Amino acid sequence: MTCAWVQAPEDDRGYIVKVGDKAPDIELIFPDGTKKQLKDLKGKIVMLQFTASWCGVCRKEMPFIEKDIWLKHKDNPDFVLYGIDLKESKEVVKKFAKETGITYPLLLDLEGKAFYSFAAKGAGVTRNVIIDKEGKIVYLTRLYEPKEFEEMTKVIDDLLKKK
Repeated sequence: MTCAWVQAPEDDRGYIVKVGDKAPDIELIFPDGTKKQLKDLKGKIVMLQFTASWCGVCRKEMPFIEKDIWLKHKDNPDFVLYGIDLKESKEVVKKFAKETGITYPLLLDLEGKAFYSFAAKGAGVTRNVIIDKEGKIVYLTRLYEPKEFEEMTKVIDDLLKKK
């Protein structure tokens, strides 16, 4: 398991993981208190979107995630998308989901344990992690850049086409 307090090199955009690494087995905590482990999703294509209500770039990106990824793939049993909110209460997270109009699940990361399993201490949110069916990281984004976002959607589409 990766140490949560590792400082990342400057050129990796704050990640302490890289493409090709096995994804850290984080705990997924739903607002209703239900918990799952990331490893339990093996066999599915997983998108983790790290976000926070105070993040303007996150708010800008989320409607695109909703429209271009979630609505397109939500009924595919081989795909899972979870937004993971950094260090905010259940009430704030529910309000945030409502304000942004997203319908994909927005989970809790009250202490930042999930976030800091992927990113260095002090790294910013607005990042997406795409994980293949074997549990390996295949794509990482940082901030919202339309060209990178488009590439990420293609990666997801291509992974879902593979059987």
